[in-house]
Amino acid sequence: MPEHNAAERPGVVPEARRTAGTLFAALHGELTAHAWAGPDVGPDAYALFHQRSLAMGWLDDRSAGGGTEDRMRRAPGLWAMNDAGQRTPAAGAGPVAWFQVEASAVADDRPLPVRPFLECAESATAQLGTLRLTAVQLLLPLQGLDAAARPAYAPVPSMLTADWFAGRDPRSRTPVEVGVDSGRDPGVHDVAERLADRLRHLDQPVFVCRSYDLASPDAVPAPPFDDSFWNGPPQHGMVLRGDLAEWSCDAVGWLAETVADTAASLGVRSPLLFTVTRARSAG
Repeated sequence: MPEHNAAERPGVVPEARRTAGTLFAALHGELTAHAWAGPDVGPDAYALFHQRSLAMGWLDDRSAGGGTEDRMRRAPGLWAMNDAGQRTPAAGAGPVAWFQVEASAVADDRPLPVRPFLECAESATAQLGTLRLTAVQLLLPLQGLDAAARPAYAPVPSMLTADWFAGRDPRSRTPVEVGVDSGRDPGVHDVAERLADRLRHLDQPVFVCRSYDLASPDAVPAPPFDDSFWNGPPQHGMVLRGDLAEWSCDAVGWLAETVADTAASLGVRSPLLFTVTRARSAG
């Protein structure tokens, strides 16, 4: 576990075990501390995320300390812990909390584990206070996906779980803007029209894509990490506009998994900066 008396800052952990790549989430919005919590007490975002990941059986801690025999007894998981942090009153603008893991190798018929990752992030943040979520920003390691290895029954593996969102209250549908950016790599610009078209034609109840535009760099919120961390700065992006079945980390995670596999199948290999913002008209 890293030292938390030092300033928390996203970045590559040198000793982290490389697998599918770095998966990062930043939750934006308003966080109101619980009335019973003092200003300097309670666990931090790192400890809470670690505990939740471990409780759900999703943490791969084989790279943790201990002898070889101890490590062999530990079960593999969806990710290895890197770091996490939360906004302090002195920090000013930025995400209320952020989380960084090293995603394990992705099975051929499974998506990147964005939904469980965001579930843990949301659960950890809920222990810090009451969150009014306005945007989610993710770094998706597309370099860890092999589109050619996808089986015929799961070319976009997240589609196997799309029916989880069927039958939702129509009043839960929420207008969103979805930024997808490949940084200095022109990949997203090259496939923007085909990516939007494929999303429109997927038989799923989660996201209705109404329109898209190529994004200018200043249309994407600045990520809370250095450009060298991913292939930045944002330069080649698009903005999808449409409706989510509900405004939740679960739905955002499903959409991120789907966009990642769709972009990978179109030949995009660069890490993607993926930002979902709740439209201002939404209540």
